[in-house]
Amino acid sequence: MADHVGSLFLPGDLIQNLKESEATKKILLGPGLRQENDLILTSKPGILRFREPNVYWIDSPQKRYVPVKGDAVLGIVTQKMGDVFRVDVGASESATLPYIAFEGATKRNRPDVKVGDIVFARFSVANKDMEAELVCIDKHGRSNGMGVIRDGGFLHHCSINQVRKILNPENVLLKTLGKNMKFETAVGMNGRVWVKGRNINETIAIINALAVSEFMTNEQTLSMCKKLADSLAGF
Repeated sequence: MADHVGSLFLPGDLIQNLKESEATKKILLGPGLRQENDLILTSKPGILRFREPNVYWIDSPQKRYVPVKGDAVLGIVTQKMGDVFRVDVGASESATLPYIAFEGATKRNRPDVKVGDIVFARFSVANKDMEAELVCIDKHGRSNGMGVIRDGGFLHHCSINQVRKILNPENVLLKTLGKNMKFETAVGMNGRVWVKGRNINETIAIINALAVSEFMTNEQTLSMCKKLADSLAGF
């Protein structure tokens, strides 16, 4: 592995000696990295991160989201327009969501989607030359947890860095909270997290835990979750 994983890089910096997958002899570049001929350069400031077997990205505390194909995101429907919905995903431009991009949807059987609805979707198209497009189905045509969210709850906005931390399998936050509280959650790579607890007190407590845990270690997070559980015991 490159010995500069964990180091800070600035836009335009050259990164060398990255570890390739033994099976494919390739490197997968995530957000913040780009390839120009045989060179790998950074496109935004942040910390170089690595995940086995061959995935690299720049971990940056940005809030402006840049769509990436395959990313799951939480968006807000802002407009109905012909055969598509316009969805705010926190990027520089809104994304489109076709009527037929829902499980079981046809031109005659259109989904019940209203302006202002929250949708959990993924990007099927995301590149600089085309308008970003969302779908609420997987490759088999199933919703697989995606679609319109109308069960109350709260939509929390955080940094993209915090989202990546929450989704890291080694992070203990959601697992620890789940031992003491039952809740539903949907995490979008665009820095939005939807949470619904059993009651308003637990929902607010979980949101507060998400907000303060961004720069905590796992040990600090465990301690914070214990104090949170003790404070809710009286409700």
